[in-house]
Amino acid sequence: MEQLKQARTEIASLAGVAELAFSPLYRSTPVGPQDQPDFINAVMKISTSLPAAELLRQLQAIETAHGRLRLIRWGARTLDLDILLYGSHVIAEADLSVPHPEMAQRAFVLYPLADIAPADLPVPGLGPLADLLATCPKAGLQRLEP
Repeated sequence: MEQLKQARTEIASLAGVAELAFSPLYRSTPVGPQDQPDFINAVMKISTSLPAAELLRQLQAIETAHGRLRLIRWGARTLDLDILLYGSHVIAEADLSVPHPEMAQRAFVLYPLADIAPADLPVPGLGPLADLLATCPKAGLQRLEP
């Protein structure tokens, strides 16, 4: 949890970034191999003047500073920072897809997002957040903070 809280501070400290909201923390079982610890998840809303590709580069630098190694897909990791949405933009590049391609199936993304976003938030190409929540059960997701 401390790494996540530290990453929050580091993201908010980036030039061209301002924190607007931060969700409660949630615990979830890992995606992929199950022989790793549970994940702690949160969603942070920011405003930024950074282009999406530069924001991703900065987030990956924070991950690296926290010891993130990309050895096994969905393997254990110290920190995983993703861009879920970038305004109403749809981005399809080799190293960046926005909206995040798996977000509609991931309770650990949708429920924290719903804590800080309106139910009618449009997710480009997927519909309103409320509709995504309606088809994505919590499946063991545990909220850790009020």
